[in-house]
Amino acid sequence: MNRFISDLGIVGITYFYVLLTIFIPLILYKKNKISKFSARKTVHFSAGLAILSSPFYFWPFWPTIIAGTLTLFVFFSSKDSKVKQFKDLYDAISEEQEEGLKRAFLQGPFYYCLSITTLVFIFGLVAPENFYFPIAGILIMIISDTLASVIGKRWGKINISLPWTNSKRTLEGSSTFFITALILCFLSFFLFGLLIPVQEPLSLITILIYSLITSGIATIIELISPSTYDDLTVPLGSTIIIYLLALI
Repeated sequence: MNRFISDLGIVGITYFYVLLTIFIPLILYKKNKISKFSARKTVHFSAGLAILSSPFYFWPFWPTIIAGTLTLFVFFSSKDSKVKQFKDLYDAISEEQEEGLKRAFLQGPFYYCLSITTLVFIFGLVAPENFYFPIAGILIMIISDTLASVIGKRWGKINISLPWTNSKRTLEGSSTFFITALILCFLSFFLFGLLIPVQEPLSLITILIYSLITSGIATIIELISPSTYDDLTVPLGSTIIIYLLALI
């Protein structure tokens, strides 16, 4: 009973946090305090940090329920939605590519939420003691992708053009992606794999190797992925590959 109450407390705090990260940028955008780009990147940067609560549940499927709820919320946020909150969210953080879809909805954020839901479900089912793998992959998507986009747009000079990606990447942006991904992976593996491990702690050498491989894989996947799909391909690809390599 105490475990159930503890889980409900964490669930409540997590839902409250996620709602704040969505509606504060939405309100600021409607009041012309921030741009649509800033609103989208703020939501992208902050909402997914709820993944950090994943290792602290006694029942490992709470993160799946939370992420699944958010996935449905984003899926129904479309240009033609009859629900005002859904339409307002679409208007605040949609991109030009999404407006050209047959059904104009938040494709990028939907894949973002879907990737989180998929990863926390898989690891909740088969390896809840290894939640540091999906945490690392999701943090890369949340933070590295955001910072790479900002740095690339503002200071990028050396273009990397792959026609099927439907976007312009830069060497400066990709370098930022790799460096920040390396730091995030190290922090994830160090914090949840060594300081507060669920099973046998990882060694520092293992943490460093995992971090280098994961950040390298994620950078390559992000570089070659179409812009509307990288929120799906980067966390899923990098997390599953490093987890399978760790089993060898």
